[in-house]
Amino acid sequence: MRIQHTQVSVQVPATSANLGPGFDTLGLALDLCDELSVRATTGGLEITVDGEGAGSVPHGEEHLVVRALRRGLDHAGAPQSGLALHAVNRIPHGRGLGSSAAATVAGLLLARGMVSEPEALDDETVLQLATEFEGHPDNAAPALMGGPVLSWMQGPLARAVPLRHAAEVLRPVVLLPTATLSTHRARGLLPAEVPHADAVFNASRAALLVHALAGAPELLMEATEDRLHQEQRAPGMPESVELMRVLRQEGHPAVISGAGPSVLVMAGSRREIAPLVRRFVRDPAGWRIAEVALREQASAPVVG
Repeated sequence: MRIQHTQVSVQVPATSANLGPGFDTLGLALDLCDELSVRATTGGLEITVDGEGAGSVPHGEEHLVVRALRRGLDHAGAPQSGLALHAVNRIPHGRGLGSSAAATVAGLLLARGMVSEPEALDDETVLQLATEFEGHPDNAAPALMGGPVLSWMQGPLARAVPLRHAAEVLRPVVLLPTATLSTHRARGLLPAEVPHADAVFNASRAALLVHALAGAPELLMEATEDRLHQEQRAPGMPESVELMRVLRQEGHPAVISGAGPSVLVMAGSRREIAPLVRRFVRDPAGWRIAEVALREQASAPVVG
């Protein structure tokens, strides 16, 4: 295996995982993308970052995109090289929008674009390698495939399938607080065991959500109910969970996006949502409200 292309670029979208009841298994891609490009050099490592995380992300070999890229080259049996990486980050960090999964998928796709036999890093392989970084595939799968995606683990193997969905069902609105919350802390708030009745409840709602996405928007409210993780994480993001409750009481299918603290309204508009945010949060200026389209396309590297 050799490096065939010395300049590669890729766009990878933000994602929202769980979607209420589908903990660690359901997710969707949003049309808010990081843009990354890499150039193979004769030695050394140069990283430039614009946008989100420009002053805080690592600028060495520990940079997540670099780590994933080098893992991809190793897996393909290609030689390592010097790298000049440029990132334009638009996905907010620490807000539950899959920024780390996007970085991991981006690095692996950049490696795919560089090597002479890209089939060595096909989608199945990229998903598996990304899951090894992430621990679960619910963000990596939609970042790679686009659209809403169902993912699961079959033993050590990560699997995923796109979900059939009707265009009129999903009209995402993302509510972004200035506060952040690490995934590690959010997971630490979850109990080790859950009541059997709550597990049954979530299983039924996750199945219903698959049906609702396929063309039954009137069921989105019921389909996005959850008993396993959102209320349990309230101590780490009390205002986000309270805002989710208020929105749901007003008839909007709102969920915590991933590990939070962002809130995702599955179908709505900024015009509908903004007045509620202004009424119920302590500092409305600390929240950004954005209508973000569903990202339908799969991510793919561009060479040259």
